[in-house]
Amino acid sequence: MKWTAVHEAAAALSELAGLAPEFRTPDVRNFPAIMRDTGGWRLRLAQQGVEDLSAILEPGLAALLALHASGVPAGVAARALWQEFHAARSALLALIPPLGIERRG
Repeated sequence: MKWTAVHEAAAALSELAGLAPEFRTPDVRNFPAIMRDTGGWRLRLAQQGVEDLSAILEPGLAALLALHASGVPAGVAARALWQEFHAARSALLALIPPLGIERRG
């Protein structure tokens, strides 16, 4: 559920940044299930990473929305936070085991 909430926040961030809506790849859509099936250290790192990502996005998006509501342009700051989100998410997606690595079943 937190993965979905993170992506809903990222969608709002993308809009503030003036970016086109993102197409979510199968790895992005299925990440929670893949990690759940994988288990072990990868699952623990994924859970912590999603918590960290949420902790970054929540206050950042709140600040950007407050700026936007007050009439201050927030696009540049939103793009910077978007880049941070994208980099962090890419690191999380790198936890998906390569083909041939068995998942916990």
